[in-house]
Amino acid sequence: MSEPEPWFTLGWSDAGVELLDQRLLPDREEVLVCRSVEEVACAIEDLVVRGAPAIGCTAALGMALAARQAIGLDAAAFGAALDAAHARLAATRPTAINLFWALDRMARTRAALQSEGHDVAATAEALREEALVIVVEDGEICRQLGRAGVELVPDGSRILTHCNAGALATSAYGTALGVVRAAVDAGRRVSVLADETRPFLQGARLTAWEMQRDGIPVSVITDNMAAHLMQQGEVDLIVVGADRVAANGDVANKIGTYGLAVLAHAHDIPFYVAAPISTIDPATATGAEIPIEERGREEVANFGNRPIVPDNVPVRHPAFDVTPARYVTALVTERGVLRDPDGAGIARLLRDTRS
Repeated sequence: MSEPEPWFTLGWSDAGVELLDQRLLPDREEVLVCRSVEEVACAIEDLVVRGAPAIGCTAALGMALAARQAIGLDAAAFGAALDAAHARLAATRPTAINLFWALDRMARTRAALQSEGHDVAATAEALREEALVIVVEDGEICRQLGRAGVELVPDGSRILTHCNAGALATSAYGTALGVVRAAVDAGRRVSVLADETRPFLQGARLTAWEMQRDGIPVSVITDNMAAHLMQQGEVDLIVVGADRVAANGDVANKIGTYGLAVLAHAHDIPFYVAAPISTIDPATATGAEIPIEERGREEVANFGNRPIVPDNVPVRHPAFDVTPARYVTALVTERGVLRDPDGAGIARLLRDTRS
């Protein structure tokens, strides 16, 4: 049996929004306290916290922090402060749809409270409670998702994953790694191959750290080793997370995911995407419409503190790519497994969720 992840990822305290600083892992575990909306926004942008569900949870907590700090203002000024906080947080990372899902949920809660005539203090407290509900629900959803995905993991599976879609990318348990954890809990003997995931090394630093902490066998490979290991028959299935799923089933995830999907197709290896329903964006028709974040030069041009690209040489750094739905064997959600996800299947899944 796997044990619950023995660390704190994100949360709320009287001091502010608390985040395990993922930039420092695996060397040390330090909690960063964000005492303002600007600090929360910078923490999201600087990858203190990352992963679509975790970004959404953090944004919700950021809105609660903004509301708490606006207590004492009149209703108009309170509303203006929350509008400004919403806009600042929405501008942090454009690809992760959970960010906008969480902000919209907090905005709907605020509108309902105001329509009921709640004063500023009561509204601020209710927003704090709603943010904490979002955090708790996220962990529960990940566990449901993990249990749903167990059917896809035969005993003895060697599972390749990319980036980090574990507890560090959510409030708890994880999406892709939630499937791994649930398989272990179900008695399956599994091992994990973690893509290093250049340039931020989420696989090497974070996925390997999580799996080691849980006692699940894990080995790290560089991203360009995956094709060789597939060719050698050392990969049984691939499970990744997602930052946005379009209405037609196309999937945006960490850069390099698309290449793995094509390789999986070429080697007849199942390619699974694990993501909560909140990651599906029905307003985005296809993957071509998903905004792809371009990050700064320094993350690619430096390795650690050492420059590895000559000065004045340009660098491209799209943080995500889009995998067409035809390469996705199944989409794993808290509502179950959707095999061969396409527009009709996504629509049915969303319709069943609302009913």
